[in-house]
Amino acid sequence: MNAIDTGRPGKMVNAFDPATASGLKESSRRLVERRTKLLGPAYRLFYNDPVEVSRAKGVLLFDAEGRDYLDAYNNVVSVGHCHPRVVDAISAQLRTVCTHTRYLQNEILDYAEDLLSTLGEPLQHVMFTCTGSEANDLAVRIAKHHTGKRGVIITDEAYHGNSDLTSGFSPSLGPYSPLGAFVRRIPTPDSYRLPSQGMGQWMAENVVAQVHDLERRGEGLAAFIVDSIFSSDGIFSNPIELLGPVCDAVHAAGGLFIADEVQSGFARTGEKLWGYQRHGVYPDIVTMGKPMGNGFPVAAVALSPNIVQEFGRDTRYFNTFGGNTVAVAAAQAVLNVIRDEGLLNNAARVGRIIQDGFVELAKHYEQIGDVRGAGLYIGVELVKSRATKEPDSATTLALVNGLRARRVLISATGFHANILKIRPPLVFSEDNADRLLSEAKAVFASL
Repeated sequence: MNAIDTGRPGKMVNAFDPATASGLKESSRRLVERRTKLLGPAYRLFYNDPVEVSRAKGVLLFDAEGRDYLDAYNNVVSVGHCHPRVVDAISAQLRTVCTHTRYLQNEILDYAEDLLSTLGEPLQHVMFTCTGSEANDLAVRIAKHHTGKRGVIITDEAYHGNSDLTSGFSPSLGPYSPLGAFVRRIPTPDSYRLPSQGMGQWMAENVVAQVHDLERRGEGLAAFIVDSIFSSDGIFSNPIELLGPVCDAVHAAGGLFIADEVQSGFARTGEKLWGYQRHGVYPDIVTMGKPMGNGFPVAAVALSPNIVQEFGRDTRYFNTFGGNTVAVAAAQAVLNVIRDEGLLNNAARVGRIIQDGFVELAKHYEQIGDVRGAGLYIGVELVKSRATKEPDSATTLALVNGLRARRVLISATGFHANILKIRPPLVFSEDNADRLLSEAKAVFASL
């Protein structure tokens, strides 16, 4: 059985162990061996029995034998694999011109205007990158320049990217990926184990304590950056009053509040288009990525003019591929599809069906300690005992791989990797939810 990566030495989240390759069927074993030889040791595969993907459509992946797999994990293709409107937009633009942002073009301005209209004040500028890592890297660079300070505060198991800078404030990458000396962590807002009442003030007090430490060491606070669904921390969607007091504390310390919307944005939570909007806060900077282009590499930073004014005067920003014409075409098509197909409402409706289904399963299986989430971002926490709430990583891994064996794909998250992470494309239907829940019930029964 594979280990689970909880961010501790020697453990991998839902990862294939190459040492077990001899147990795979011949064709898979050859692919694994070839992959290892050509791509090196840093890449990871999912599941005890890795899935070979040959094509995809909507919420389904297909292997070389034509068997379908229900994708209940992939938020990158937010409007579904190979959505025809996105494919057509990319293809048409690629046949026309693909070039960078140093020429005058209407399309990037039209999209920026459209995007900013969903964010509201004080966000009036957009800067384009290729990935969420690049977006968070740029956002923190700007925050440091604007404030003249270096400190960054994050939550305990946050993930914000894999560049040199962003990996330095992504503790979920594990102990062998060192945090920057300018980084401070506050505890995860664990709504399963901590009282919800007053949690926002508790978080703010933790931020203030870390600000004091940063100031003592001559760093000061440049930014607090947060994913408002707390995905790597364990998917904590409530209470939604959390971030208001934190935002106030950050501003009082002279820092900027950065909302990392790579995970929780673009209608994912089913309540608002952007995750931070559920909390009623007004970020100084918003970053986005992954689902923005439905798999095409496009990401962005939205920010208020006063924050970027001096950065723009003192330095220049250029990204060869960030905001290129094809990327903008993909992004515009995705935003159009989200609106035209009512995917915000769909995420709320189908997400509720999934949560209700797992709540019903919890009546029969004591391992289910908590079911939480918003829209189509759902966490199911498994424990050894509901009384002690001790995490049950082994059962979580068994569920993830048991579902894979039944051709349903999810993953795990959290400090102990004991939380089922269910994060399907926004076009997930009631029938898809029924399949997910039926197969989950079957796997629980088999344990």
